Amino acid sequence: MENQEKLYNDRYQRAKQRVEEEKGFYGHLLTYSAVNLGLFLLNLITSPGHWWFYWPMLGWGIGLLIHGLGVFGRNWFYSDQWEERKIKEYMKKEEFDGRK
Repeated sequence: MENQEKLYNDRYQRAKQRVEEEKGFYGHLLTYSAVNLGLFLLNLITSPGHWWFYWPMLGWGIGLLIHGLGVFGRNWFYSDQWEERKIKEYMKKEEFDGRK
């Protein structure tokens, strides 16, 4: 029983760490979006003929991409879990649409 509890606690700690990593990435993404929107608006107001806002956006975007790859791995967009969720989603939708 004690061994099962330890295994559960280990799995729980790994899952908790994973959630914290994802929260960190989404916080980073939100900050990136807000700051770059602000930079775009500042650029639009102060010097609309000279576009510079994309340089910090590009540099920070590379960092954000690296952060995302570190959190989600290479299968960021089309992971096995994503595929399985989408299959279930479409099956459920088809079942619901068939009832109409």
